[in-house]
Amino acid sequence: MDLHFLRLWDVYNPLLTEHQREVTDLYFNCDLSLAEIAEQKGCSRQSISDALTKARRQLEEYEEKLHFVRLLAESSLARSCLLADVGKWAAAHLSAEECGALQALMQRDYGEEAKALFEENREKLS
Repeated sequence: MDLHFLRLWDVYNPLLTEHQREVTDLYFNCDLSLAEIAEQKGCSRQSISDALTKARRQLEEYEEKLHFVRLLAESSLARSCLLADVGKWAAAHLSAEECGALQALMQRDYGEEAKALFEENREKLS
């Protein structure tokens, strides 16, 4: 499986045509072969291959222009480094109980809260 293109697809698939989205979803996410997709879509294997090639090229072009995948990866790495540093500092300066409480906060998933805050502030952020 091509993780690079899966990452690109996750971010940019809404920018593809409906046909490209369907074909790339079947190929990347459902792991179907070109022949299986062609049979399902009622077209030739070559047309599926061409659609995938074009979609891959478009995904790469979107990333070259927008850099969202790179920015997401960099943000994730920066967050990991920050959490590691905070953990080291806490181990050196806090009691075991305080350190445990801080670790719990650092490992908490803030995804739902972030979504809710985004929705509340959508107009301000646009």
